[in-house]
Amino acid sequence: MTKSTLPKVTKVIIPVAGFGTRFLPVTKAMPKEMLPIVDKPIIQYIVEEVVAAGMTDVIFITGRGKRAIEDHFDASFELEQTLVERDKQSLLKLVKPLERMARFTYVRQNEPLGNGDAILRAKHLIGEGEPFAVVFGDDIVDSKVPALTQLMRVFDRYRDPVMAMYGVPRAELALYGTIDGTEISPGVWEANRIVEKPKDVRSFKKSIATIGKYILPYEGLAALEEEARAVRAGKRGKNAEVGLTDMLGNIWVKKRPVYGVEIKGDRYDCGNKLGYLEANIAYALKRPELRRDLRKFMKNL
Repeated sequence: MTKSTLPKVTKVIIPVAGFGTRFLPVTKAMPKEMLPIVDKPIIQYIVEEVVAAGMTDVIFITGRGKRAIEDHFDASFELEQTLVERDKQSLLKLVKPLERMARFTYVRQNEPLGNGDAILRAKHLIGEGEPFAVVFGDDIVDSKVPALTQLMRVFDRYRDPVMAMYGVPRAELALYGTIDGTEISPGVWEANRIVEKPKDVRSFKKSIATIGKYILPYEGLAALEEEARAVRAGKRGKNAEVGLTDMLGNIWVKKRPVYGVEIKGDRYDCGNKLGYLEANIAYALKRPELRRDLRKFMKNL
């Protein structure tokens, strides 16, 4: 099979079944992914990012209380009809395209068994031999070249798992997953060790963290199933959860390469309150109608 005939990455799995406990009490009745950044929910930024990278099929792994995500990317006849009747064409242009952004599929994860388990819930939607992307709903990257496109350039060359990395202060590395290995080209690492929330952060060559964006070959599903069996047998896995980075570190990297790509762009970790606030300020400052007054307000603070 030549490079031109290799299957392209067109499907992305987005697990959104988590409880969002770091944002309680607002997430008691509202999905964390629907929290707004200015006037668009976090999840819309995520979907716009993956669609810009060429994804045509978006597979959400949802849970209880996540119906608002489905409604957001669905048609709303009553709203659209009201906007038409009131000649609110500018507002209609904001909501009408949402249902056409991609082909959306929703799969339930009925138990909190980890992001690896969530990915396996979509196995039946991935064709034999078909690579796929996985994107979590916390990290937004504002960049000229979409983050997934940056990953695909490396995946197309090696056809082994590729994970997005981003520089963080070394003191914060213990909060994330990270890798150690060899930098084979500027910003591209071949990992020999993958660790989730390392205790000894000084032992890593560079302080770069995984940021929840991956491209996997089809064989990654079988490796996740192997990891799930080990978790069910009690051999590993905290709280009986199956983790994607755990699989890459426990199974894949011991047999075949895993690559880390330092993403170019501005990354906002919307999984914590400070990162969420930073994203709101940054995106508000990009809006001409808000920029001047916001800067004035911030200066007065």
